[in-house]
Amino acid sequence: MGKIFDYDGVPVLHTTSGDLKGYFYDGVYIYKGIPYAYADRFQMPVPSKWDGVKDATNYGFVCPLQNQDTPNGELMVPHRYWPQDEHCQSLNIWTNKLDPEAKKPVLVWFHGGGYAAGSSIEQVAYDGVSIAKKGDSILVSVNHRLNILGYLDLSPFGEKYKNSANAGHADMVAALQWVHDNIALFGGDPENVTIFGQSGGGMKVIDLMQIPSADGLFQKGLVMSGVMEGDPLGAGEKDGTEIVTAMMKELGFDDVAQLETVPYPQLAAAYAKVSPAIAQNGGYIGGGPKKGDYFCGNPFDAGFREHAHQIPMMIGTVYGEFATFAPAAYDKNKLTAEEILEILKKVYGDNAEKVLDAFKEAYPEKNGVDVLAIDRAMREPTVKLAKLFAKGGGKAYLYNFALEFPFQNGKPAWHCSDIPYFFGNSDLVEICGIPDVSDKLESEIFGALLAFAKNGTPDHEGLPHWPETEAEDADTMVFDKKTEVKHNYDDKVFAEINKVLKPWSFMDMMTDNIQH
Repeated sequence: MGKIFDYDGVPVLHTTSGDLKGYFYDGVYIYKGIPYAYADRFQMPVPSKWDGVKDATNYGFVCPLQNQDTPNGELMVPHRYWPQDEHCQSLNIWTNKLDPEAKKPVLVWFHGGGYAAGSSIEQVAYDGVSIAKKGDSILVSVNHRLNILGYLDLSPFGEKYKNSANAGHADMVAALQWVHDNIALFGGDPENVTIFGQSGGGMKVIDLMQIPSADGLFQKGLVMSGVMEGDPLGAGEKDGTEIVTAMMKELGFDDVAQLETVPYPQLAAAYAKVSPAIAQNGGYIGGGPKKGDYFCGNPFDAGFREHAHQIPMMIGTVYGEFATFAPAAYDKNKLTAEEILEILKKVYGDNAEKVLDAFKEAYPEKNGVDVLAIDRAMREPTVKLAKLFAKGGGKAYLYNFALEFPFQNGKPAWHCSDIPYFFGNSDLVEICGIPDVSDKLESEIFGALLAFAKNGTPDHEGLPHWPETEAEDADTMVFDKKTEVKHNYDDKVFAEINKVLKPWSFMDMMTDNIQH
């Protein structure tokens, strides 16, 4: 029998915002573009309200981008693009049952793109059908304000702008509040909500753990490739006086209120013109949440809040992260042992042999040259953060996604390459078509996420036991062709690399996309 579609027979749901109608397809009820809030520019969101029956069959607007995207690397990370508007506070829901008593686990997805770009549907792998259908859970994905719309600090210019630097995060809290108030209508349990996100989305998960107004709106968190140490946005104790004043001067404005109504392209162009010089001189230009009464700050600087330790956390990275977007200049599978060592000496000098020995101990099945691609951006900070979390009594489960793909002579896992496996969507991403590997690996990873969402621990029958991180010890579930738990397994590799190379920096990545 073919896949079944229904619209007319799908009941109208009576939400706190108004009546809502979605559709049914192939075992899943789908609701797109639900407005969870409304906000004027730079202002806090207010709950959404509408009259009549809202047709939830179209994705909502996504937040405007500061720069035009250029499709690139689509085999590795296939994307979708969508119309933009700053009134972008909408969410999407996938569920397999409309029963207020079903109490299914709820997973809320916050997309990547830093705090500046991306959307709830940007990547093909973000589709929620598998989580609803195969996972018997509910997937919610969220659009919110980004870049200067979500994170420009105008607080020095008046009380009405008090939280403009955190407007994007306030949107996410509003989305979680809407989910809490309404998700039972979709079969979900409002007291069993897991938030998860990758890259910027992972950063948002950690941030939400540091926002008191989000307390009670979620119970678990998964952080995927979302930890970097330091302060790449340069906020500190500075405020938006300099950047906002410069923007007003560029636009010829004498009243800050004019920034509320100027067309977004002009606002973005002014910011793009004046911000580089300010940043170069060490000034603050916004671009992310700002510590204060609303947001308690990055845990590395401020520590975790007491409430945060009550939230179990899965947290991890992928093997290569940012190092593997450019193809290697050689076929590693044809290199001799001598040639590999010579290549490594160009980077690690006299310490090359020690680096290689430590690497082979950590990854005996991998080609020695792959040490050049090992992630130095997020793996060490992620382990450090998990230990910090454990030290305060929190439960953290570390992972590393280390799969090699059949592309460019065996490319190690890159930033975003684990997403299809977590969503149960490896069949939607062509490059994941690895016989005898992808199905098993997806079952392991997808199963871990579902177990975590249901029970607060990622343990399931398809995996070896996954121990919690300890304050001074780190067990990592290494997802690969052979998935296994490894104990403090890559510490020696980084210790040897760090004897030679300077610490990884965000700026280095931006300038040459190479970590070493």
